Amino acid sequence: MMPLTLASDGEENIIRQIGGTPEVKHHLENLGFVVGGNVRIISRVGGNVIVNVKETRIAIDQKMAQKIMI
Repeated sequence: MMPLTLASDGEENIIRQIGGTPEVKHHLENLGFVVGGNVRIISRVGGNVIVNVKETRIAIDQKMAQKIMI
């Protein structure tokens, strides 16, 4: 397992684990980040990571992306 921030751009990955406080986990789940789901990094802009999850583009910050394990 590794954090999402270490994935290559364009590579399809499966979410293995979501870390952080219960509030952070709940927030990420509401955005569509669920264990077993697919996630792909589209690009990185500044300190943000733009990902495709459940056919939706979402921008999350680097700190949040490190809590998503693939």
